[in-house]
Amino acid sequence: MTKKRRSQKEGIRVLIYSHDSFGLGHLRRCRAIAHSLVGEISKLSVLILSGSPIIGSFDFRARVDFVRVPGVIKLRNGDYTSLNLHLDIEQTMALRASIIQHTADVFDPDIFIVDKEPLGLRGEVSDTLEMLKSRGTPLILGLRDVMDEPELLVPEWERKHVMPALKDLYNELWVYGLPQFYDPLTGVEIPDVIRRKIVYTGYLKHQVPGALSVKSASVPDTPFILVTAGGGGDGDVLIDWVLTAYETGMKIPHPALIVLGPFMHTDHQESFLARIEKLESVSAMTFSSHIEHLMEKAVGVVAMGGYNTFCEILSFDKPSIIVPRTVPRLEQYIRASRAQELGLLSMLHYDNEPDPKMMATALCQLTQQNLPSEIILPGLLDGLQNINQLVSQNIAKSRRQELPMLDQLSS
Repeated sequence: MTKKRRSQKEGIRVLIYSHDSFGLGHLRRCRAIAHSLVGEISKLSVLILSGSPIIGSFDFRARVDFVRVPGVIKLRNGDYTSLNLHLDIEQTMALRASIIQHTADVFDPDIFIVDKEPLGLRGEVSDTLEMLKSRGTPLILGLRDVMDEPELLVPEWERKHVMPALKDLYNELWVYGLPQFYDPLTGVEIPDVIRRKIVYTGYLKHQVPGALSVKSASVPDTPFILVTAGGGGDGDVLIDWVLTAYETGMKIPHPALIVLGPFMHTDHQESFLARIEKLESVSAMTFSSHIEHLMEKAVGVVAMGGYNTFCEILSFDKPSIIVPRTVPRLEQYIRASRAQELGLLSMLHYDNEPDPKMMATALCQLTQQNLPSEIILPGLLDGLQNINQLVSQNIAKSRRQELPMLDQLSS
């Protein structure tokens, strides 16, 4: 399929794919990139393809919009099922793939950025990649700083036939981190032809949206510790540990504001809220789409250590305690361990039962930690700035290559 000829006066179009079967991480990363691009490059529009069931709860800047494909959810056995529709998974995936390809065909992007999954969820982006490749559209794979331990990543990528896609389809691989922090492909045998496509951008700097404000009776008037479980689907251990620390009666200097997360199981939410009602120094909210405001106001942060939370801790220069999950992936543990080695944060990890006094002591000492800004890592938060530049370079290169083709067509 040949590339359609749009007038360059129509502006630049960026298409971003985020599979979002569960959680908030992929969506929030793509949203941050989209907002940075439209803020920096005039006449640029971004369309996000997402399966997140709560994408509509977020604010988007002008010239950023989204198409939501039918949602799926991952079961405990690793299989997927439709989130809302009474369709089997094969029908759901076929519907998603069709919507993705048709959207890409009509939107006709100048560049296509795929988040984390090289071929999309269960290969749903494969046909779209082939179609856009035939048009000469630059194809970019965006990877977070840490993927998983090599023992799991290598067989996963072999099963999904990732290497041929990286070699034959993608123009560049952008790693949203720094090589001196971590190589996300550690332990993976990468051919030189693929390794040369890797570009480290630095981490994504988050800012407080100027036009928004957080007004809630749950936000303490005095300095507080922000406790966030991200999406909340697997954050019950973290929340329970923090609550048991306050329930010990130890004098913790600052109250806690807990954001439970929109995907936390209802039974867990209700149980935690009942306990919080009995604690004068703890308040809670189920979900905030403006977490940046809370992060900015907090004196410190307790979190699980997903990519976006780590970026926010760096961006708002907050002392933090990270309690990483270790299943089904070691991603958060690897990130937190490396960050602690560098002095950027503190990590708490437990083998069996979390010790309430250990958490209480860590909360008492939280504001005595060094700030992330005291550790010098050049280019640490240059990610969005570098992505803006990379998008501009790729589109300029693509359009230069089109000119000879246009001359041939007109002669």
